[in-house]
Amino acid sequence: MKKASSDFRYNTGAARVPWAAVGENYNERDLMAIVKFLMQGEGKDYETAVKAVAEKVHALAGVSAPPGKLSLGSEVEKAEQAVDRYLGSKGALFVTNATAGFEIAFKYANLGPGDEVIVPAITFIATMAYPLSVGAKVVFADVDPKTLNMDPADVARKITKRTKMIVPVHIGGYPCDMDALNALARKHDLVVLEDAAHAFGASYGGKRIGTISDFTSFSFHEVKNMTSFGEGGILTTNLASFRDELKRARFLGLDFSRQIKDWLYDITAIPGKFGPFVAGNSSTTEIQALGLALQLERYDAIIADRTKSARYMTERLSGNPAILPQDLGSKDIVPSFHLYLLQIDPAKAGGDVQTLKRKLAEKSITNIPHFGPLYRFDVLRTLGYDADAIAATCPNCEEVFYRRFTHLPIYGLSQEQLDYMADAVLASVKEMQEGK
Repeated sequence: MKKASSDFRYNTGAARVPWAAVGENYNERDLMAIVKFLMQGEGKDYETAVKAVAEKVHALAGVSAPPGKLSLGSEVEKAEQAVDRYLGSKGALFVTNATAGFEIAFKYANLGPGDEVIVPAITFIATMAYPLSVGAKVVFADVDPKTLNMDPADVARKITKRTKMIVPVHIGGYPCDMDALNALARKHDLVVLEDAAHAFGASYGGKRIGTISDFTSFSFHEVKNMTSFGEGGILTTNLASFRDELKRARFLGLDFSRQIKDWLYDITAIPGKFGPFVAGNSSTTEIQALGLALQLERYDAIIADRTKSARYMTERLSGNPAILPQDLGSKDIVPSFHLYLLQIDPAKAGGDVQTLKRKLAEKSITNIPHFGPLYRFDVLRTLGYDADAIAATCPNCEEVFYRRFTHLPIYGLSQEQLDYMADAVLASVKEMQEGK
């Protein structure tokens, strides 16, 4: 295999004593284990089919060779290019997960002790994990009661001279008010990192999420709309001056364009907004990249299916004024429909969402409010945060979480299942209204 000048980890090629790039290759037995994992089954017919595949794989093994690279190779590059084409972004970076993408953006902002980061009160722990780990202060913005996304007006109230970043989260794939949030960022010279773990394929103001702010990080974890064999993420940036740094920021600052004495490369610091930082390692594999590219090819159909189901549920549930179904967006706000947001008006429903959740569970409807108030977690108490004091500044969060919302499944359901789920929601709310 030809050695690439930009990477010393390839096969050395023909030599009396060669050096292989891959320490131990996978073989046909390994491949069959993967086939059986991805296509699980049991019974005589399944075992017969597996045996037939094994025979074909054995024949293939006799005329094939293993890959010369398993990580950060051509498949990773092709997946990144495919993402750029889909989003309209430039220089998309495939990383181990969305959290790794967050870390690069946080490091770019040179986040450290005493700095403040504004995050929504309702999101996943990964949104604030890095700031907490380096001693920065996490400030919780209240949520918009309609979308559960961060409320720009509350963000404005909570910006201080120590604020460095705003981290909007597109909950369930419904885009935040990015015009307002980016305007605040420009006014106060803040870095914006969009947590778009749910929002791949969503659009805001005619632009794909991932092309709007300083940084955007997507997740391809196993539960997301699109996956890359269980884990993976994409980081994009609108900072043209930083795009060339992304790949070095992904892999320890290795710089193959320069070398130290008698060696193949140099290790360089990555330039951040206020000074250099040390890169980590969030390398991704060729198999992950191949999985991402394959699912991306059918992603429009995935989104169309989710959109169709969301539209059906909203149409069915809109007849009862106590039910506040998922907003379907508009020409300027196009959700990815990762989750279906179901809310109720407790005064009109005759009870709060805790009662509704129990009734739906009794009818065998899986439902869960995917995220709770972050400030209630023990890790915050351990670090000295006062949960009750924060809660007082986030009244919408307290109201929607404890009294108003849950999430319903929206993908992979038959029409019969969608019918049953809609019927169950309507029946449950009617029971609440009748005091049953």
